[in-house]
Amino acid sequence: MPAGVMIPARNMPSMIGVNGNVGGFGSTSGLALGQIMFQPNMMEGHEFHHLDMTHNTSEGDMTRIRDEEFDSTNTKSGSENQEGASGDDQDPRPKKKRYHRHTQHQIQEMEAFFKECPHPDDKQRKELSRELGLEPLQVKFWFQNKRTQMKTQHERHENTQLRNENEKLRADNMRYREALSNASCPNCGGPTAIGEMSFDEHHLRLENTRLREEIDRISAIAARYVGKPVVNYPVLSPPMPPRPVDLGVGNFGGQPGLGGDIYEAGDLLRSISAPTEADKPMIIELAVAAMEELIRMAQMDEPLWMNSLDGIDAVLNEDEYIRIFPHGIGPKPTGFKCEASRETAVVIMNHINLVEYLMDVNQWSTLFSGIVSRALTLEVLSTGVAGNYNGALQVMTAEFQLPTPLVPTRESYYVRYCKQHADGTWAVVDVSLDSIRPGPAARCRRRPSGCLIQEMPNGYSKVTWVEHVEVDDRGVHNLYKHLVSSGHAFGAKRWVATLNRQCERLASAMATNIPAGDAGVITNQEGRKSMMKLAERMVISFCAGVSASTAHTWTTLSGTGADDVRVMTRKSVDDPGRPPGIVLSAATSFWLPVPPKRVFDFLRDENTRNEWDILSNGGVVQEMAHIANGRDTGNSVSLIRVNSANSSQSNMLILQESCTDQTASFVIYAPVDIVAMNVVLNGGDPDYVALLPSGFAIFPDGTAAHGVGMEESGSTGGSLLTVAFQILVDSVPTAKLSLGSVATVNNLIACTVERIKASLSCESA
Repeated sequence: MPAGVMIPARNMPSMIGVNGNVGGFGSTSGLALGQIMFQPNMMEGHEFHHLDMTHNTSEGDMTRIRDEEFDSTNTKSGSENQEGASGDDQDPRPKKKRYHRHTQHQIQEMEAFFKECPHPDDKQRKELSRELGLEPLQVKFWFQNKRTQMKTQHERHENTQLRNENEKLRADNMRYREALSNASCPNCGGPTAIGEMSFDEHHLRLENTRLREEIDRISAIAARYVGKPVVNYPVLSPPMPPRPVDLGVGNFGGQPGLGGDIYEAGDLLRSISAPTEADKPMIIELAVAAMEELIRMAQMDEPLWMNSLDGIDAVLNEDEYIRIFPHGIGPKPTGFKCEASRETAVVIMNHINLVEYLMDVNQWSTLFSGIVSRALTLEVLSTGVAGNYNGALQVMTAEFQLPTPLVPTRESYYVRYCKQHADGTWAVVDVSLDSIRPGPAARCRRRPSGCLIQEMPNGYSKVTWVEHVEVDDRGVHNLYKHLVSSGHAFGAKRWVATLNRQCERLASAMATNIPAGDAGVITNQEGRKSMMKLAERMVISFCAGVSASTAHTWTTLSGTGADDVRVMTRKSVDDPGRPPGIVLSAATSFWLPVPPKRVFDFLRDENTRNEWDILSNGGVVQEMAHIANGRDTGNSVSLIRVNSANSSQSNMLILQESCTDQTASFVIYAPVDIVAMNVVLNGGDPDYVALLPSGFAIFPDGTAAHGVGMEESGSTGGSLLTVAFQILVDSVPTAKLSLGSVATVNNLIACTVERIKASLSCESA
């Protein structure tokens, strides 16, 4: 199915059980410990409204694209009639134009072709018309209309944004006018005279003058910068790893493969505050130098960038880099390794919107939730000029993650600088500020990294991403050493692949012309947006519960009884997005001798769910609704019903998102409440739906013959699979965590791992 194309539900199967009741998890969505122990009659007494997912849409409300057809037969017959009739008999009224309505198959094929090539040439149009039984002129007009429609949609979206901004400015203006009319003289207390400058106006004029001087100073620095060193940088040494926290739950023995090798994150980020006035000139100068370096790194080829042995990736020549950029942020610290990569792709997002996503810390961290576990803007040094982000400077902190407990997070303190260049290209660059502000020694330094963004036709953008860091990776588990050292865990390829997949997801959420056809596809636009927003929050919560980030108040227990399982606990209180009580998260990572794509297809397929999902307990698994959100058929949001094989147990409703790209794949799911999902499917607020997500993160192990990648064809490598569960062990937040709860969760994750290994080994045998 083409990207962004949805098919409405027709005669969707009802979610009502045979006995007329629809089962679910009631008010506490998520996996509960009682379900793991298979306690029957758990949900007796609960009543749910029926989940009716059939969305009736009249034909008059659906968008149709009609192409004008030239009918030579009618023209010919009309001429003959004119010749055979007298002047009085001829009808002077113009003939009505005939319209041809394409079939659903023709529209789908042309939609798919449009995604790949919006401007087909004559040869392509003739070939397409021959395959679809149309005239080349009809195909030409259809593509012209489609391009016009896409342009109109983008303009309508931009107009809506501008209209909202205009209304906001109008309201602010009215508020200021009202405040000014009620202003009083600070000297006598009487009303201010018309034409007299108020104190606030005088203050604003002074502030405006100061900002103009600051812009002129930044421009002067950029003009005279010739690559001189900014400041003397000390050599950083890596810190010693702290000991894990003991919560008094009991010690079953140490974790030699895990606890002693993992650094605690957060020391650096917790100690950093906003920059001082004395730091700002150095930060500005460093940002200008970093922008110049990023552009050269993105545009230069050999000898700075060399081809890898497999000819797929570009490898940085470090000696040549030092020769071209001799100053930068100082020498590489002792014990640190260099990770440098570059990747280019065309993504389906307007260049202006893409810049806004990168410069808004909340949108940026959401867009890259699988990579960014935490981000914060400490201070905005410049908001840009001319009403956009050109010249914007932000001092930030961020924590980068790989969704596994075996790879420590990477913290960074840096400045982000955005600039529009003379040719219309936008660039966004990050560079570390660790040496400017003394503090805990960092384990990761960002040399100039970021992206160049070029405008492309039809709302697309060409992105060239450069990722260049120096890192102490001694805390990485041996299982992930090869993936991390290759640069594919945190490198440019993963950033670009994630961006491309998320842009397709955003385009799908904004789509309005959802064609009818397949059963089970949600066509209600507001319902689709709410369901995708809920799934987005589920993915963010899952990634937060897998890595060792300190941003999400998870605490690592000192002993769990299994060396390869990390268990974390938290208390959920007054959080509408999570059920109240004590939540236990368990995660483990292991290697499988199976290509990543096969693992992904196995885990996301509802037909094979019973082979690994213990909580399904042999029940019938059925997909009730889905939203496709990318070119790959594996990228979708689904609503799954599990009909219990035991008549004494309630049925389950599960929200699942599966997503894949060339660097990583995820299958994430959470049990949901029937009543709450009815609200979401009708366009209601999804923030109040309680979720406890579980699922899988799949990465290639990096040993494939053709390099690191998710593709199965020709692949001889295996997969690195992370399994994680979040489980409500007690609905009372003040309750004590029992050793039995920890043991039960450990047994659940161990049993799931064994089932997956057994099933996939049988498939590969």
